[in-house]
Amino acid sequence: MSSSEPIMSGNQSLCTHFTFVGFSSLAELQPVLFIVFLTIYLFTMGGNLIIGLIWGTPSLHTPMYFFLVNLSFLEMCYITSVVPQMLVHLLVEIKTISVGRCAAQMYVFSILGLTECCLLAAMAYDRFVAICHPLHYSLLMDPRVCLKLAVASWTTGVVVESAQTTWIFTLPFCGTGRIQHFFCDIMPVVKLACVDTSHNEIVMFAISVLFIMTPCLLILCSYVRILVTILRIPSATGRSKAFSTCSSHILVVSLFYGTALFTYLQPKAAHTPETDKATALMYTVVTPALNPVIYTLRNKEVKEAFQRVTLRSTHRQMT
Repeated sequence: MSSSEPIMSGNQSLCTHFTFVGFSSLAELQPVLFIVFLTIYLFTMGGNLIIGLIWGTPSLHTPMYFFLVNLSFLEMCYITSVVPQMLVHLLVEIKTISVGRCAAQMYVFSILGLTECCLLAAMAYDRFVAICHPLHYSLLMDPRVCLKLAVASWTTGVVVESAQTTWIFTLPFCGTGRIQHFFCDIMPVVKLACVDTSHNEIVMFAISVLFIMTPCLLILCSYVRILVTILRIPSATGRSKAFSTCSSHILVVSLFYGTALFTYLQPKAAHTPETDKATALMYTVVTPALNPVIYTLRNKEVKEAFQRVTLRSTHRQMT
């Protein structure tokens, strides 16, 4: 019996393993895809080592960089929850995963995904306070407030997504156990359930609307206020400087929410394997790789800190 073959339980055939067939139509390209995704993964992990740079540079110990450290750590965990397994499956013929490991993967990436929604909202609030209430910034965004916002973000992700994922894996999974995807994403797994999941889908849609759209609306409200404040600045130089402090965050939010809204706010009938895989590659591989580029190449303070660290390292080697 193959590892993905279902076992019999009563009158139903229950799956103990799932088989990924997301890249089955690209068999000849899988070695090339392995090299591409491995390169992106290593680049992402290296780029997010900005964490060490920030902690080692006292001038960057500010609320914005505190949240950026959280985001960088989250991105490294997020891409690691998906890509290493995908790389292994690009090299082997039988791409199986046990139901338990599939659940573990879904726990991790869904918790991190919702946490990122909340962290991006916290970062938008930080920019709102910095631009709209600069005289009260140090009071409104003191270290205790930043810590509370970060803890609230992580707690929301853990509590909400742990409950949702646990609920999903109480469903019975039947049939061949073939997942039209390259990892255990929510909707491709729900499609394998051998019971009516319409009520589950309604609840999951409601959770997505509440916990994805609420941070999104908070971000929009923050940037509406920020835009109004920037337009009131009399000098063009002042407006440009104020906008530059939040342009990187706007790009990251656009990338993240663009794919998240497209993926998780669609009804089940609107999902196709092709669109699911394309959007999943965006938010699991491409976006985590672009985020450190956006925050470093567009950030003068980070680039200057990196240059100082490089110069100190070079000087030590010479002496």
